[in-house]
Amino acid sequence: MSSQDLNREQKRALKRMGALNEQGNPVRAQPQARTKGHDEERIGPVQYVREVNDEMKKVAWPKNAEVRRYSLIVLFTVVVITAYIGVLDAAFGVFSGWLYKE
Repeated sequence: MSSQDLNREQKRALKRMGALNEQGNPVRAQPQARTKGHDEERIGPVQYVREVNDEMKKVAWPKNAEVRRYSLIVLFTVVVITAYIGVLDAAFGVFSGWLYKE
């Protein structure tokens, strides 16, 4: 895409970002050097596990009855959809056999 394909708003935005010069020509930006380390200090495995444990205590876990009910709903849905696809597969198999006179 050339600068001729851009509208005024796009050109102004690209100029603000430094991607276009004043004449509207693209400017090739120099790649920024990557830093090896992070600014934050690393934590140890014990502190990490402690923080994970604290966060897991904040999670609203479902009750046993909810888990069973949702599992049954998912299982029922999978069985129904599998049966539906199986019936369609059998019907199309019979139809294609009749169509091609096996």
